[in-house]
Amino acid sequence: MKMVNKYIINLLAVTACLFIASSCSNDVSYSDRLNAERHATNAFLANCKVENEIPKDSVFKVGHDAPYYRIDPDGNVYMQVINPGDRKNDAAKDAEPMYFRYTRYNLEDWYSNGNKLVIYESNETDMSSSPATFKYKDYSLPTSAAWGYGLQLPLNYLGAECEVNLIIKSQYGITSEIAYVIPFLYHVRYFHSSI
Repeated sequence: MKMVNKYIINLLAVTACLFIASSCSNDVSYSDRLNAERHATNAFLANCKVENEIPKDSVFKVGHDAPYYRIDPDGNVYMQVINPGDRKNDAAKDAEPMYFRYTRYNLEDWYSNGNKLVIYESNETDMSSSPATFKYKDYSLPTSAAWGYGLQLPLNYLGAECEVNLIIKSQYGITSEIAYVIPFLYHVRYFHSSI
């Protein structure tokens, strides 16, 4: 009986080891996901003008052919300014509720599917849906923190009623999606009030 139990235990151990080894070889590591995110982001930016620094006078080139500015030191967020708003007379205030409409595109899908942008999620054109909201620079509220850090960064440099395209890597993106390690391209319009 002891011999049979020992045999069964050994058989189960070998089976478990084989199962673990085969499942490990099929899983993608976090490091692999970060590399895929970097490749997709770099491939997208390779087709754009890129400025690695914010203009010293904070006067951004604007329009759909404007460069993407790296707006955080680690390269997690890049911003193309479509409309800068009026920063001097209309800056967002700390803890002010800011509303926004957006469309976002999965850059990994773009990269793997022949460079075709497909809408991943949007509230931009459906006026029956509410605009999204956060309190500017107040990450203590779950509704603000849920959107991540990257979506608020443009308001550090532009007027409250601005329009931008943003590339946001996962670490600065929607907090519930960080583990998926997917970069997104956003088209965002910000507002003081709900529209």
